[in-house]
Amino acid sequence: MKGAELKTVSRQKIGSEVSSQECYVRVRKRDLERLTTEVMQLREFLPRVLNGDLIEMLHKARAAESTKARIEQEQEQLRQDCQHLRSRLDAAQSECQREREEKLVLREQLWEGREQLQQQAEFCTALGAAACTLLWSASSREEAVKDILTDGKVDAFLTVAGQTLESFVKSLGEEETKAEQQDLCSNESRFVLALAGTITNIAAVTCGRDFLSTSAHVLLDTLTQLLEIMKPGVCPKLKVLMLMALYNVSINVKGLQYISESPGLVPLICSLLQDADPEVCLHALRLLQSLLLEQGVLARLAPELMDALPLARIRQLSASGHGALRQAARETLEDLDAAGAVQDGQRPLQGCSPRHGGEEPWRSRTA
Repeated sequence: MKGAELKTVSRQKIGSEVSSQECYVRVRKRDLERLTTEVMQLREFLPRVLNGDLIEMLHKARAAESTKARIEQEQEQLRQDCQHLRSRLDAAQSECQREREEKLVLREQLWEGREQLQQQAEFCTALGAAACTLLWSASSREEAVKDILTDGKVDAFLTVAGQTLESFVKSLGEEETKAEQQDLCSNESRFVLALAGTITNIAAVTCGRDFLSTSAHVLLDTLTQLLEIMKPGVCPKLKVLMLMALYNVSINVKGLQYISESPGLVPLICSLLQDADPEVCLHALRLLQSLLLEQGVLARLAPELMDALPLARIRQLSASGHGALRQAARETLEDLDAAGAVQDGQRPLQGCSPRHGGEEPWRSRTA
């Protein structure tokens, strides 16, 4: 009885000790010694093997963490920039769409403006053509020309007329020239022809010639220059009117003196004589005759005339079927023969006398 109680007390004591010290593992002494040996070896050799690599790995880990933090920060900044750019893109697209709509509206307004401008230009051209045609018709009367000169606005008119003629001639291209020749009744053509015709009629009156010879040198230079740049066969009616104006001015002594001093006058006449239009050739010959009939001018231009004039062409024109052209060419040949005799000193100039205003000026009529 006492032994059993003792065993029970011992078991309870052992159980309490086990529970108080948690648990125990029973290991063989040999295994424990071996384990202790291995632990001591690990303690001795492990730091030698792993210490450098571990430190390097720690540094790499820290650097990686820093890099990761920096990349995350950069990514966050990029996200913010991307959002900002996306906002700006949306705003720019909205602005672009708004500007595109405004551009379409402005383009439509521009088309409307161009159409209105074209209509206004056509109206102004038609109005100018009608007004200048009326002026051209009225200027065929000497009293009307005198009224125009006494009005005091003739300077402005001649300036505008010269600029308009210059702009018209310089704007002529080959295709436009063809169209112009085919449509001589267009408002623009009528406008330009009326201006040239009015100038011709002003020069057909004595007081008009005096005015142009003394106060319109710019206009006379413009007419000469435009005739130089106009190609053969281009706007023959306009050429004729300008040649008529120059011839009318040449009836005046001062006018002839000024015109004859132009360095390109003789080459111009030679070029115009090659034109296919008989009227152009006729009035070129008339202008040449005006030079030949003035002794002072002839004496100065004779060498150049003798060298440059196309005598074969003038002889060809003397056989033309155009009566006035044929007569003018024959008279010109006679004058050239006389001029050549004077230059050679054989006999005095026949039929030539100082200019006294007896030549008949040309008056143009509306087309």
